[in-house]
Amino acid sequence: MRWRPLLLLSLIANLVLAAAWYFTSRQHATLYRRAIQSAPLGPTQIKTNVVLRRQFFSWQEVESSDYRAYVANLRDIGCPEQTIRDIIIADVNALYARKRATDPDIVTPEHQWWRTAPDTNALTVAAARIRELDEERRGLLTGLLGSDWETGDQISLPRPSRPGLNLDGPILGTLPTNIKQELQEISARAQDRLQAYTEAQRQAGKLPESSELARLQQQTRVELASVLTPPQVEEYLLRYSQNAGDLRAELGQLKHFNASQDEFRAMFQVTDSIDLQLQLIADSTDTSSVQQRAALLAQRENALKLVLGKDRYEQYRLLHDPDYRDAFATAQQAGDPNAALTLYEINQTTAQELLRIRANTNFSSEQLAIELKKAELEQLKALAQALGQEVPEDPPPAPKPQPRKLHVLTPGENLNFLARLYGVNPDALRAANPNLNLDRLKAGDSVSVPINLLPPVPALPP
Repeated sequence: MRWRPLLLLSLIANLVLAAAWYFTSRQHATLYRRAIQSAPLGPTQIKTNVVLRRQFFSWQEVESSDYRAYVANLRDIGCPEQTIRDIIIADVNALYARKRATDPDIVTPEHQWWRTAPDTNALTVAAARIRELDEERRGLLTGLLGSDWETGDQISLPRPSRPGLNLDGPILGTLPTNIKQELQEISARAQDRLQAYTEAQRQAGKLPESSELARLQQQTRVELASVLTPPQVEEYLLRYSQNAGDLRAELGQLKHFNASQDEFRAMFQVTDSIDLQLQLIADSTDTSSVQQRAALLAQRENALKLVLGKDRYEQYRLLHDPDYRDAFATAQQAGDPNAALTLYEINQTTAQELLRIRANTNFSSEQLAIELKKAELEQLKALAQALGQEVPEDPPPAPKPQPRKLHVLTPGENLNFLARLYGVNPDALRAANPNLNLDRLKAGDSVSVPINLLPPVPALPP
């Protein structure tokens, strides 16, 4: 951390000033004693008490694993109280930052880089543990510096101008402080380069080129490799690289793939270098680049097939189809995820059948509706059978419409005449003509008459 060298320099400067003051005061005291010795003795003899303090020390003699002894040592060498506060607060904060970075109960989303969504249970446990450590940290500082220690919390130290990376967990969390600082600086430089390039492209009215973005990524990776071991570089890339982020986004869209930690790591390992090569030629349209891109894409699929195995790769491939994702969700909701492929095939077959029915121009509108309903019913039956559910029964056949006759009234005909003529009840005539007022019939009105199967009653004169 940068605060310790700054504090050391400040402390050394204070010590130099104290030493200068000490030696000056000794010279004045020597001159004074000589003046007294050379003067004649009077009735009263003057004596001086000089308290000597060791002024030269090593920092190892001041530091202590016991914070109370540490504070006492700092005060013993005359360190200003505000500087003591800044040193102790910074040291305690660094101590608890290391504890948080390596605590196995504190699992952050960056730790679980293979998950497309955070584990809410792990986050709850981590939040509780972070609160516990923070209360412990604040209690220690209160015991060392008093209850008002927060009012002067590191006021003389520079604050970071941008948020840094979360360098925690079993691999990055145990890195030395100087290596963590270098990683933060590498990350900051990478952000600055990316921002400068995208801003230059914007001002030029252009979009960022994939090939240049890939080159910027490669430059950052070279810097990472200069300070980290290969396993540490991989952990960093799995957390923070663009390619790992793209892979997480892809698997997130699949929804139901749920890659394990080992699967995600294997997928990243076989696709990372291929994706970088694809990005480098993404803007090229010449024949050679087009052929190279096709070859790289085929290589990528084959690599994924090898690391995932036949069954998992087939699921990975199918989940790219939204229809299969819907079928999988239905099967999962029914408690039988293994039926997803069967449901998918049933839905695909039904979709083709519906297209065939709609393309048939020989159907009337009524026939088309009937055929579509039949196909949908067959689909429901097949889905129910695949899930082991009760097959829906066929709906009862619709009653055949009662034969009707349209009677055009002549002068003198009325409701009762029609009832006697056709042998039907007047109420049946009213039901068959809901939009017609049968009490005010006139010549020329058309009346729908349900035809009775019994022979008609002979007509009576009106």
